[in-house]
Amino acid sequence: MADSLTSERRSWNMSRIRGRDTEPEVKLRSLLHRAGYRFRLHGRKLPGRPDIVLPRYRTTIFVHGCFWHRHEGCSNATTPSTRPEFWKVKFERNVARDRANAERLSDLGWRVIVVWECDLKKDPGGVLSSINRSLCGDH
Repeated sequence: MADSLTSERRSWNMSRIRGRDTEPEVKLRSLLHRAGYRFRLHGRKLPGRPDIVLPRYRTTIFVHGCFWHRHEGCSNATTPSTRPEFWKVKFERNVARDRANAERLSDLGWRVIVVWECDLKKDPGGVLSSINRSLCGDH
C-alpha cells in the first residue's frame, strides 16, 4: 500500500516526533519521583544520553519506543510497507546503536535499564516494581 500522504506532509509529521520528554518518559519520571528517587535527565556526558540517570545507584534508564527501537515480539514494532528496505536498515542501525551504548555504559561501570513504552502503558506499577528490585536488590 502506497503512502497516502504527500512527501511534504509525511516529512512534517515525522519532524514532530520528539526524541526527549516523550509521554512515556514523563510518565516514568513521575513514577520514579513519587517513589522517592532523585535523578538527572538526558546525561549529556554519558554514551547514548540516557533518558534518566540515577547517580546514587550508578544506573541509567532508557525509555524506548517499541516502534523505533524494535521491541521484540511487540505488536507495536511494525515495519511500514512503503520503502521496507530503508526502514530495515534504519531499525538495524537504531538497535545496533542501542546495544553499543549499553555496552559502553556497562564498561564504564553503569547499570543499564531499558523500559519499553508498551510495558509502561500496560503496567506502570510493574515497571516501577521491576526498577525497585533492580536498584534495591544489591544495596
